[in-house]
Amino acid sequence: MALKSLGYIGIQSTKLEDWSGFATSLLGMQPVDRGGAVRTFRMDDRKQRLVVTGADNEGLGFMGWEVDHHDDLEAMATRLDARSVRVRRGTRALADERRVADLIVFTDPNGHRVEIFHTPEIASDPFSPGRPISGFKTGPLGMGHVVLNVDNIEQAMLFYRDVLGFSVTDYGLKPYPLYFFHINGRHHSFAMVGSGRQSFHHFMVELQSLDDVGQGYDLAQLDEGRVAYTLGRHTNDHMTSFYAHSPSDFFVEYGWGAQVIDPKTWEPFETHDGPSLWGHERLYMAEEQRKRMRDMRLDAARRGVRVPNPANCAWLDSVVRAE
Repeated sequence: MALKSLGYIGIQSTKLEDWSGFATSLLGMQPVDRGGAVRTFRMDDRKQRLVVTGADNEGLGFMGWEVDHHDDLEAMATRLDARSVRVRRGTRALADERRVADLIVFTDPNGHRVEIFHTPEIASDPFSPGRPISGFKTGPLGMGHVVLNVDNIEQAMLFYRDVLGFSVTDYGLKPYPLYFFHINGRHHSFAMVGSGRQSFHHFMVELQSLDDVGQGYDLAQLDEGRVAYTLGRHTNDHMTSFYAHSPSDFFVEYGWGAQVIDPKTWEPFETHDGPSLWGHERLYMAEEQRKRMRDMRLDAARRGVRVPNPANCAWLDSVVRAE
């Protein structure tokens, strides 16, 4: 009954047209549905990955996590119910909206809507990006990752690790608690920031080419205030990326080259070098906060901290062959 990957996410927004331009012209997603107050977008052979729904607020609407079979869905519903989590069965109409065979719905301890589903619909026509890109790194790794700000990280960690079955990849305690979780070979499909707030921090999409990211960075810089983090590289997942302000004020990470782990043998550990090895200047932060993050990067530079270059992963290769 293990969760398999991040299948889709939903955003609530008052700015549907802004999202249409952002998702296609910058991120390179393919627009699919413009019906009523909903905009949907493709990233690969799935009929949809990103859903933006008109609302009177901005932020995360739902996360959709995939399991293999109906029996896995039933087992997860039973597990949640045994832990006093109120589970609702998705209606046929909702399953059709999500382009899946069946799903269950519940909320996490911080009030975020979580959906678990099986058997997504596959499109008959090839993916056609919104701008020329090499494509997104999805497949067995899923859509990407999501990161939440939480006010009680211990409570949230117990829920996602012990109830939903996420595995800790690594964690850092300075300058604030950060916990990263995996469910497949992607270094993290989910992460939490112990910021003392309850909000959506960002979602990440990974590209097949570094040039896709670099050209996206150039495009983002043409839009004043769009870049939130400058181009940089993370210390733990080795991702080279930049972060953009989305139309809904949270961030979107646009990256390439993250390491792929073997979830069967991975051992969690604490990191001490800060979130970023170089770059990722947080332009939205006050100078005092920016300096604290910058000092951690400069200390890593003085010590000559390096991470390996991206390499083929035997685990990922075996999963792709099996599919």
